[in-house]
This record gives sequence, structure tokens and C-alpha cells, in this order.
Amino acid sequence: MNFRRGIRRDEPEINFIPLIDVLLVILIFLMVTTTYSKFTELQVDLPSANAEAATERPSEITITVSADGRFLLDAGNPQFVAEASLATQLGRAARERKDPVLVVYADAGARHQSVMQVLEAARQAGVAKVTFAARSSASSR
Repeated sequence: MNFRRGIRRDEPEINFIPLIDVLLVILIFLMVTTTYSKFTELQVDLPSANAEAATERPSEITITVSADGRFLLDAGNPQFVAEASLATQLGRAARERKDPVLVVYADAGARHQSVMQVLEAARQAGVAKVTFAARSSASSR
């Protein structure tokens, strides 16, 4: 009789090491591409206008927002205005005019929060007409 005692058959095993290596490479690739796609989404190109310059400016109030967040209110006499008194100064200038129009000159580097503060001050002052100034495409060439 032929009995084989010493020979044991090994059970087949699945080797997970190559699978883990491939998944790790895929994970690193996804992390890197996600980071790069966020930076490309942040590029903003400011619009330019082809419209002709306005000839009449009957009741225009201009406010300039600088890149560092300062406000210059021009309602006949230009003056820097603090954020806290922006609504009251704008309201005073609006009451002196019939149907006032607020023109916002915002620097390209100005924070959006600064522009939103101007819009909120215009709302509190009762200014219903607000427009944004853009550089003319003819002058930018």
C-alpha cells in the first residue's frame, strides 16, 4: 500500500500586496490631480465692456474700493470713508441728489467682502441703482 504521509498540499492563497500597491498609486494620483484642479478653478478674468462712455452723469455718486480695502467716496468732494460710517455717508450723499446712481470702482485685487460691504451700505442708504465700472476693451489694447 502506498500511503503518503509527509506530503501536504498547500492551499492556494491570494496575494494582496500587489493589489494594495496599485490602490496606493491610484490614491496618490487622485489626491495630486484634485489639488491641481482646485488651483485652475480660481483663475478669474475680469470682464471688459464695449459700450460707449456715458456723456451725462446727472446724479452719480462714485465709490472706489482699493486693493487694501479702503473706501473713497466721491459725491462732489472725494474723501476716504471708514467702513463703520460708509452707510451714513452714502445716505447723506444720496439724500442730496434726485434719483442717485452709485458707481462702484473696485480694484481687481480688492476682496469680495469689501465690495459686499459697499452693496450693503447702499441698501441701508436707500440707493436703488448701483452699477459697476469696467475698463473699456478699446482702452485696454
